[in-house]
Amino acid sequence: MASIANQVLPEGYVLNEKGTHADFTKPIEKSLNDDRFYQLIRLRNDLEVLLIHDPSVDKSAAALDVHVGHLSDPKNLQGLAHFLEHLLFMGTAKYPRENEYSEFLAQHSGSSNAFTGLDNTNYYFEVGHAHLEGALDRFAQFFISPAFSENCKDRELRAVDSEHKKNLQSDSWRLFQLEKDLSNPDHPYSQFGTGNLETLQDAPGREGIDVRDELIKFHSKYYSANIMKLVILGREPLDQLADWAIEKFSDIRNLGITPPANTNPPWTAKDLLKTAYVKPVKDIRSLQIKFPFPDQYLHYTIHPARYLTHAIGHEGSGSILSLLKKKGWANDLSAGTSHGGIGFEFFKITVDLTKEGLAHYEDVTLIIFQYIHMLRREGVRPYIWDEIAALATTSFRFKEKSPAAGYSSRLAGVMQRGYAPEWVLSGSYLIRGSDPNLIMQCIDSLTIDAWKSHLVTQDTSIVPGGAFTETANWYGTEYHVDSVSPALMEKLRHLENSPDLHLPAPNDFIPENFETNKVPIDTPLKTPVLLKHTPLTRIWHKKDDVFWVPKVNLYFQLKSPLSYSSPGNNVKTQLYVNLLKDALSEYSYDADLAGLSYSLDTTVEGMILSVEGYNDKAAVLLQKVVEKMKNLEILPDRFRLIQDQMDRMYKNFKLESPHQHAMYYMSYLTQEKLWTQDEKLAELQDLTAEDIQAFYPMLLSRLHIEGIVHGNMTAAEALKAGAVIEEGLSPKTLVPSELLSQRSHLLPESCKAVYKREVPDPQNVNSGLEYYIQIEDAMSKESRARIQVMAQMINEPCFNQLRTKEQLGYLVFSGVRKQTGAVGLRFILQSERDPLHLESRVEHFLESRMKTYLDEITTEEYEKQVNSLIQKKLEKDKNLRQETYRYWGQIVSGYYDFDEIQDEVEEMKRTTLDMMKGFFETSILPSASGAKKLSVHIQSQRVPPVFAKEGEGEGGENKEEAEAQEEAKLREGTEVIEDVVGFKAGMELSRAPYPVVDLLRFSKL
Repeated sequence: MASIANQVLPEGYVLNEKGTHADFTKPIEKSLNDDRFYQLIRLRNDLEVLLIHDPSVDKSAAALDVHVGHLSDPKNLQGLAHFLEHLLFMGTAKYPRENEYSEFLAQHSGSSNAFTGLDNTNYYFEVGHAHLEGALDRFAQFFISPAFSENCKDRELRAVDSEHKKNLQSDSWRLFQLEKDLSNPDHPYSQFGTGNLETLQDAPGREGIDVRDELIKFHSKYYSANIMKLVILGREPLDQLADWAIEKFSDIRNLGITPPANTNPPWTAKDLLKTAYVKPVKDIRSLQIKFPFPDQYLHYTIHPARYLTHAIGHEGSGSILSLLKKKGWANDLSAGTSHGGIGFEFFKITVDLTKEGLAHYEDVTLIIFQYIHMLRREGVRPYIWDEIAALATTSFRFKEKSPAAGYSSRLAGVMQRGYAPEWVLSGSYLIRGSDPNLIMQCIDSLTIDAWKSHLVTQDTSIVPGGAFTETANWYGTEYHVDSVSPALMEKLRHLENSPDLHLPAPNDFIPENFETNKVPIDTPLKTPVLLKHTPLTRIWHKKDDVFWVPKVNLYFQLKSPLSYSSPGNNVKTQLYVNLLKDALSEYSYDADLAGLSYSLDTTVEGMILSVEGYNDKAAVLLQKVVEKMKNLEILPDRFRLIQDQMDRMYKNFKLESPHQHAMYYMSYLTQEKLWTQDEKLAELQDLTAEDIQAFYPMLLSRLHIEGIVHGNMTAAEALKAGAVIEEGLSPKTLVPSELLSQRSHLLPESCKAVYKREVPDPQNVNSGLEYYIQIEDAMSKESRARIQVMAQMINEPCFNQLRTKEQLGYLVFSGVRKQTGAVGLRFILQSERDPLHLESRVEHFLESRMKTYLDEITTEEYEKQVNSLIQKKLEKDKNLRQETYRYWGQIVSGYYDFDEIQDEVEEMKRTTLDMMKGFFETSILPSASGAKKLSVHIQSQRVPPVFAKEGEGEGGENKEEAEAQEEAKLREGTEVIEDVVGFKAGMELSRAPYPVVDLLRFSKL
């Protein structure tokens, strides 16, 4: 490898005095709110590295982005880039054990992930800050000497195939692939990026292709240091981070290649002016209009496409959506650019249609083009551009921290965009000047002669010829393609001005006051203060003394015994909430653009109203929302449209993934009260606008109001916010017993029960399982600590055994299930295998693998696991919202146990290995007399495939694979639940939540 001293360095880089690397000498522009330190260096192999020193970070992180994705897959090996991403984690020459990396991370509060994009592949991890060097050493080897083990190859092929099968019934995946299928076949955008057994095993096998050899070739061809970007974030000084980067990553080969790109257009003339009529899995109705668009990364200093996104996606008066809603044709609209690959992008406008809108989809298309025509005619208005630029500046100025792994991963990807190095942090945010000509070029790209559309509907009467005539290859999506009608093209060529369409008005919600009155604070408050405590209202407050941003979070729980008292009242409450949001959409959209949003959501306790964002205008938005809540007029036409949306939502639930059904029915079995989607659907059908107009005043007439105001507001302002709700809604108080929250069912002694259902979607090949072990004395600190330690110890071995080795399915999860008054250990799997088989493998894992693990683990290894968990629990809040969520979670739980985390940590420190062994033997082992287990089996209606028989495994894994194929049976004495209501009726209830301390203690802080 050439010495860096002999290389021509990019502008701004200077050879370091050590001669090992080059330093970037210009200051890196960062947010005024950012207290981290940054340094860019370039190694001798041309790998560019962004080093981040954060002295307060709990978890360190790193990410490496390779500028090659599935657009570079060979045509006869589609999915190869994605397969490589999977296999890269499975051992290296230096660290040959396949789970060495994941085990190291699990023992040190860490985790990892990766994803394959169109033109990039991104790998990242996080780890306890004291263990960054060890993680980096293992991570670097993936890019230097990956093992590509033959045995791992075959198993990870099944993982890729399982990942694809997980997505088979997902409309978003089906539509994305169909868009690619209908592209220029000479462009790699048309290929299948995920891959499956057909593309990566069967078809190559028929052609005599050795896939492992091709993987190695792909890695050797594209995994070059000069098209990689690395980010390392840690507590260590920048010099130390630089030394690690040089030591561990300089041996990545530099092939001196350019990132692979294709010069053919993804869409040719014959692909344009076409409409694809697409049959979805769920009952959805949408129109998407797509334009080929110039690559915007080249114009990052201006971001000209933001003008189009702002105007076309606007929801206020004069917007496309406003007009479509007035006509009863649409519920929602979004617009924006979608990056394709190097040199090409798309601009997409997506409209969620009503039934009427579906019938008028050509008129909807016409209105969209009328608006684009209006934009062209009006030209670029400075006040709009100034607003967009100002909001971008404010967003960057007050940017808060986010978790280290996600931040590192995103930055590694951003580094590939070609921004000036000094703007690597700010380039995605800031707008530097104005270029009306460039903006007009973007507007002029949206022409009537260069677009295509997808119309998504199950209604064949809309489809020309009355049928979907073709079936897509990879997902089985039914569709029909036709040319845009001559009648519509004629109208588009003679566009008329619409008086209902105009540019957005100036935004009154743009914040102006950013003063936080920051003062030195030695020790921030650890809990909020109780400012008001009456039978009607509780108001909690904490002035932000940690992050000092001009933002506030206002959360209010409006507890109502009426809202969830019956399925009908639950549906009426949801209709009221959705109608309120619909009525406020035009007003609140400007606030949302300006970084201030509200939400109103239903819960089993009532409703939660929240306002979040810049505090300057927060009180104005809160006042308006409360006024509308009190005085909402239910319009019959909007009611019918919202009712239709909810009808489809309830019905579409049946088409969710099997593992989500398993989790849902586990909650149904263990919660005191949970209305099913079918029960709610039955109530929805006959409701009228008049019913909601009569219902919601009763809903608001009796409430308990409890809220927290956290952020840049004083105690007086917090009390005023509470008064806005109290006086605006004027409810009567609830009686004390109505304040008690719902409880959970406690499984009976030695319970072994299973509830079985079919997957409602007959086309879904996957089954789902949730396997739940509930523990005794669920709310004691000792039990909570032990179940969390057990989940920590089980997590990595479980994934390694059930996912990596046995390949039961792509989705394998283990962890804690925490409910009101109950806690336990849960396993969630989704697989082509029968759920009975999945349950048997979970139990075999516990009886065999985990039992052996606990017998063999040393005290030192156990303490590593406990410390790893403690570090996770003690992780500091990264931003204002995380801190708010921590307080709010305790308030709405009803326990107000603000010391819960610290108390659990102290209990974990006292928990010995012998205690955990005893706990496992008595409460977790499936064969233990004290174990209480409930499982939910969601069985696919499809015939399961034939799997490998005994003896077909390789090497020493024959016995393990043979065991995994044995016929599964339910454990003796297992109750199969036939009568759900009867089963629930036979269980005791947990204690209801109640404050762990006198709340008045918090009013005297």
